Amino acid sequence: MNLTPFTDPGIAKSLLASIKTYAQKMGPISIMEVCGTHTMEIGRLGLRSLLPSSISLLSGPGCPVCVTPAAIIDAAASLAIEQKAIILTFGDMIRVPGAAITLEQAGAQGGQVEVLTSPLQCVNMARNNPGKCYVFMAVGFETTIPAVARAVKKAAENKLDNLKFMVAHRIVPPALLALVEDPGLTISGFLLPGHVSAIIGEQPYRFLQKRGVPSAITGFQPLDILSAIHAVCAMIAEKSPGLKNLYSRVVRPEGNPLAIELMEQVFRPVDALWRGIGTIPASGLALQSEFGEYDACQHFGITIGDEPMPEGCSCGDVLKGRIKPTQCPLFGTSCTPQSPVGPCMVSSEGSCAAYHRYGE
Repeated sequence: MNLTPFTDPGIAKSLLASIKTYAQKMGPISIMEVCGTHTMEIGRLGLRSLLPSSISLLSGPGCPVCVTPAAIIDAAASLAIEQKAIILTFGDMIRVPGAAITLEQAGAQGGQVEVLTSPLQCVNMARNNPGKCYVFMAVGFETTIPAVARAVKKAAENKLDNLKFMVAHRIVPPALLALVEDPGLTISGFLLPGHVSAIIGEQPYRFLQKRGVPSAITGFQPLDILSAIHAVCAMIAEKSPGLKNLYSRVVRPEGNPLAIELMEQVFRPVDALWRGIGTIPASGLALQSEFGEYDACQHFGITIGDEPMPEGCSCGDVLKGRIKPTQCPLFGTSCTPQSPVGPCMVSSEGSCAAYHRYGE
C-alpha cells in the first residue's frame, strides 16, 4: 500500500489549523491514546508540541507488557529455574521487571528462556521435543489472541502434554470503561487502537458514545493520528460525541469474524488484574474448560496475586493517564531504558520509554 498520501505536509498543516480553530471554542481537554504504538508515533513525530496548549494528549494502558502482573513474570522465572521448564515468550517480556526478577535474570541463573516471533512455534517445539516441558507466556491484547488461540487448538489436536500456556491476555474495551468510570479522571476523548480494532471492529466501543465520550479508531501514519485528533476535537466542540472509524482501510465495522470466533472457542472472559491499575471486571481471558489441561497455572498450582509497584515508581498513574511520565520522580534518573525500574520504561510500547526517547 502506498502510504505517501498519509504523510502530506499540506494536509497536516490544514488539519492543525482546523484543530486550533476548534481549540478556541473549547476549554482545556485531554485526549487519551490507548495504543502504545500511537504513543511512540506521537512522540517520534513531535505532535504534542504542534497542538494548542489547551489540548493535552495522555498515554493510557495501551502496553500489554506493562499491565502484565509482576507475579506472572516471577512465576514464569520460578518455573524456568526450579522446575526446569522452558519458558517461551515474545521479546518485549524479557527485560520487564517482576516483583523479584526478570526473565533475562532467570536465564542468567540457569533457567531456559527463549524468544518466539509466533505462538505457533511453541507447538512445533513441543512436538519435536517430547521429553521437554514448555510454557508459553500468552501476553497481549486482542491483536495477538487469535494466534495464541490457534496454538492452543493445535496443541490439543496433537495431544501435546508437554506444552502449557500461562494466559495473561487482557481485553481493551473493559479497561476503557474503567477509565471512564474513574471519578478521579477526566478524559475528553479517546484515540482508539488500530491493531486491536482490526480484530474486534467498532461495536465493542459503542458504550463510549452512549456515555458522551467521543472516540476515533485510527492508524499510525502522521495524517491518521492528526485526523483522529481533529475528529475528536470536532465532536467535542460541536457537542456531538460519536465513534469515527478513520482506519477503514484496515478496520471493518464487524472486525474479523473468524478471529473473533476462534478467540471465543478457546477463551472465556474473566476478571483480571492489570498491573498498576487493579482488577477490572471481564477484562482478561482464561482457557475454556475443554482446554484446561493446557493451563500452566492450573498444572503447576500457581496463584497470581497483586504486587505493588517498586518503591517510587509511578507506572500505575502513568497507565491511568493521571500523570505524564516525566512527572514520575524516578524518570530519567534511577529509571532509564537501560536500567528500568518499572515496566513502562522497558517496553517498546511503554509510555515512559517513548517520553525518554522523544521527549514531550
